[in-house]
Amino acid sequence: MTIGLQRLLATRGATLPVTDAGEAAVRAPRVGNRALFGGLALLTALVVVLDFRTGEDLSLVPLLVVVPALVSVFGTIRQTIGVSTLIMMVVVGSHLTTDGTFWEITTGVVVTVLACCLGVGACVLRIRHATEIARLRSAAVALQRQILRPLPILTDQVLAHGIYTPIEEDRLVGGDIYEVVQSPYGTRVIIGDVQGKGLAAIGAGFAVLGAFREAAIREPALTGVVDALEDAVARHNVFSAQTGETERFVTALVLGFDGSDRVQAVNCGHLRPRLLHDGVARAVPLRRAFVPLGLAELSSEPRAVEWLDFPPGGTLLLCTDGVTEARDASGAFYPLDARLGRWAERAPYEVLEALDADLDSFSGGVRRDDIAALALRRAAVGDLGGPSDGARGARRAAEAFSGR
Repeated sequence: MTIGLQRLLATRGATLPVTDAGEAAVRAPRVGNRALFGGLALLTALVVVLDFRTGEDLSLVPLLVVVPALVSVFGTIRQTIGVSTLIMMVVVGSHLTTDGTFWEITTGVVVTVLACCLGVGACVLRIRHATEIARLRSAAVALQRQILRPLPILTDQVLAHGIYTPIEEDRLVGGDIYEVVQSPYGTRVIIGDVQGKGLAAIGAGFAVLGAFREAAIREPALTGVVDALEDAVARHNVFSAQTGETERFVTALVLGFDGSDRVQAVNCGHLRPRLLHDGVARAVPLRRAFVPLGLAELSSEPRAVEWLDFPPGGTLLLCTDGVTEARDASGAFYPLDARLGRWAERAPYEVLEALDADLDSFSGGVRRDDIAALALRRAAVGDLGGPSDGARGARRAAEAFSGR
């Protein structure tokens, strides 16, 4: 699984099933607030003792009606009811033992009961809201798994590790996209960046991913895959225009691996990949960068394939501009090429771990854009436990699909 998604899922408890959402929403507070409830019990006892010592000159017990309200913010319904019952017994008993008038005692009892009931009601509403939020997060995780597959991914030709960090903390998916597909023609890989941010950008990214997953298996030529992606973005923009949303374009780098020392590439306005090999990191020279997906009408030049070197033991690093455009406190951009040289001899996942930590340190934890990066290495025996049955299964499925 990607590093960024591991953090998000861990912090949100999002891997829990929907049916356990309500329990998950209150389990952590119930365990973490035992000290708080012990403190409230001591506070209640202290107030009772002080009230007894001060006599009727200064009545402190009625102030305990605020305790159920405090408990309703942190505790469960059962805890709130228990504390409210205890407070009602203490406060009502205190009122009944005073020498006040009938109306004073009645008013005190009614106010106490009302305050405790309001505390319980507030707790019920909070738990209900927390349950709904937990269910929504569970649904978001299910949707995320359909949009972006967990990494690492092993195919017959490539082992792909990755990191993914959306800029918005309340979302599991941003405008950056990636996918790795085993096809009858080798492994096809895409990494891309949708123009803009927000839900509209996610929709455009989903359109590209859906088209890529189908075209990667169907199209013999890599340019055919890219043409299908162009059509998908164009259709999405037509729909967006009809619904009043902004039209989008997508920068993308599409690669094709056949197991040899060379890789096919079609660059649609995206960042060039980096090759880490023999202790050296360098940008791969791509002579041509075509217009982004969705803007083919602006260019009369058809997209074409270039060939890149991919030597054994080398690592191809693909990333989005969230990496290269990260800034430090002075506004300087992240020096990707200079930093990669430090990690050129490391394994792909170690390069990504170092890159993720270094980006966080460089930017002071302030991210201005989604971040996605893939580290690709030629598949070998022993990767993820040896030759991948899953990869062979994916290839068989691809062949079956192409033969329909």
